[in-house]
Amino acid sequence: MNSPEQKQNRYKRLYRQSTDLISISPTIEAQMATINAIIYHKVSYIFWVGFYLIDIKRLTIGPYQGPLACQVLEYPHGVCWQCIIQMKSIIVPDVSIFPGHIACDSRSKSELAIPLQNHRNKIIGVFDIDSDRLNAFDINDQNGLEKIAGLLRY
Repeated sequence: MNSPEQKQNRYKRLYRQSTDLISISPTIEAQMATINAIIYHKVSYIFWVGFYLIDIKRLTIGPYQGPLACQVLEYPHGVCWQCIIQMKSIIVPDVSIFPGHIACDSRSKSELAIPLQNHRNKIIGVFDIDSDRLNAFDINDQNGLEKIAGLLRY
């Protein structure tokens, strides 16, 4: 795995790259798809990356990269819903011991979920990142990915 300094430097580069590309993305969907592609192809331990958007009492899949995903996550189950309920990012080192974890793909071993807020500070969804490695995510991933997710304009 990477050292904290390597992760911080990587996320600084990814933030700069994302900033440039997001500035020319015409829609929120294009922005999300662009962020997913950058993260998926530049961070080797990320197995799946994508967005789930709130649709009444369920989360519906949005743009993503990686293997097939769960199309709908029913309230209040799983890491993504807990992220929304707690209104904070959640790092799960081992998804097999997270109560109520939803296994969209059995290869997923650890997860990071980040709440998405619109310009009115209303949570509208989740930026969800999975790894096929245990303990893949730390505070450096969380901080870097929160900052990148903050670039979305909606």
